Amino acid sequence: MVIYMFFKTQDSIPANMGFKAFDLTHLLWLAAAVVLAVIACTLYRRLDAKKQVIMLRVMGCYIFIQEMLKNVVVAAAGEFSYGYLPFHLCGINILLIVFDIIKPTATVRSFLYFFCIPGALLALVFPNWTETPFFNFFHWHSFLIHILLTIYPLLLVTSGQIKPNFKSAMKSLLLLICLAIPIYFLNLLWGTNFMFLMRPDSGNPLELFEKLLGSHLWGFPILLPIVMFIMYIPLGIAYKCKKSAPQMTETEEREKMTV
Repeated sequence: MVIYMFFKTQDSIPANMGFKAFDLTHLLWLAAAVVLAVIACTLYRRLDAKKQVIMLRVMGCYIFIQEMLKNVVVAAAGEFSYGYLPFHLCGINILLIVFDIIKPTATVRSFLYFFCIPGALLALVFPNWTETPFFNFFHWHSFLIHILLTIYPLLLVTSGQIKPNFKSAMKSLLLLICLAIPIYFLNLLWGTNFMFLMRPDSGNPLELFEKLLGSHLWGFPILLPIVMFIMYIPLGIAYKCKKSAPQMTETEEREKMTV
C-alpha cells in the first residue's frame, strides 16, 4: 500500500491522506528548512571561491534533475499536463538557477534574491500540496525543491555575492513583468494557473484580496512593493553599516590574526 501510494499525484491520491497546514508534519519540515539553511550557509562561507562554485553547481544540478525526475514520474503515471511545465514562479527560478550556474549575471542573481527567496518561503509556509501524505514522492519533492530554492540565493547573499540595490530591484521587477505577460496568455490558452495569475489557491495570501476587493490580482501591485522593500531593507542597513565601519589596515589585520 505504501509503495502504491508513493508515486500517486495530487490528482489521484484518495481524499484525507495528506497533511494539514501547520500540523506536526508541516512544522517539522519548516524546522528542517531552517536547520539546512543554517548549515549550508555556514559551510558555503567557509569554502574558498573554487569550492563555492562547485557547491553552487552541485546544488543547481540537483535542483534541475529533481524537477525533471518529477516530470518523468508524472509522465510515467500517465498524468502529465500543461500545469506541470516550469512556468510557476518557482519553476522559472529553477531555470534561472540553471542559467546562473552556467553564466552568472547580476540581474538573474538579483531576481533570485527578490523573488525566489520570498516565493519559495511562501510556498513552504502555505503549501498547496497538502493532499500528499508523508510517504509520497511529490510530498518530499515539493518540500525539498522549495527548501533548496530558498537556500541557493541565501548562499549568495550571506556570502556577499549578491548586493541588491534600487537599480537591480527595478530590473528584477521589470523581468518579472516581462515573464508574467506571456505566461498570462499561456494560462488563457491552456487553462492553467501559472504564477497564480488566474486565481489564488486555497490558503494563498492572494485569496484575501479576492474576498475583500473582488480580484486576487490586486494583491500583486500591493504585495510586490512590500515584499521587495522588506527584502531590501536588511541588506541596505548591513551595507551601510559596513561602509561606515572603520577599515583595518593590512598591518592591523595581521596583528589581529596573531593575537
